[in-house]
Amino acid sequence: MNLSNLKPTPGSTHAKKRLGRGPGSGTGKTAGKGHNGQNARSGGGTRPGFEGGQTPLFKRLPKRGFYNPHRTEFATVNVSALNQYTEGTVVTMDLLKKDRLVRKELDGLKILGNGELTVKLTVQANKFTKSAAEKIEALGGTAEVI
Repeated sequence: MNLSNLKPTPGSTHAKKRLGRGPGSGTGKTAGKGHNGQNARSGGGTRPGFEGGQTPLFKRLPKRGFYNPHRTEFATVNVSALNQYTEGTVVTMDLLKKDRLVRKELDGLKILGNGELTVKLTVQANKFTKSAAEKIEALGGTAEVI
């Protein structure tokens, strides 16, 4: 098999429907849109969830919970992920982003204590869990809050 003889599975492709091309085509005149009305118009139709004026389901159901628009969300990294760095490395947000351990900075960096650390490091972050700070300092490294 090579790229020159690849073909779609038989029956999986079909020709595009050509609308408004005469009565013989089956989709002439109104082009499959019926006889006028809201849905025949350009930009016509109703929004998703519209129920003809009846109170829609999403409004009838009870609302729960609370969304705090001012909450702080941290990018998190586990201690076990830091084992890839060599002894004495200063681990910063920029280094973690470069190595794709963190995708977005969000409101800061928080180091979590999941897993084991085997390398002495200096870690700079906005927050540390108690267990993460203990694991870093147990090996002689430092957990610097920035």
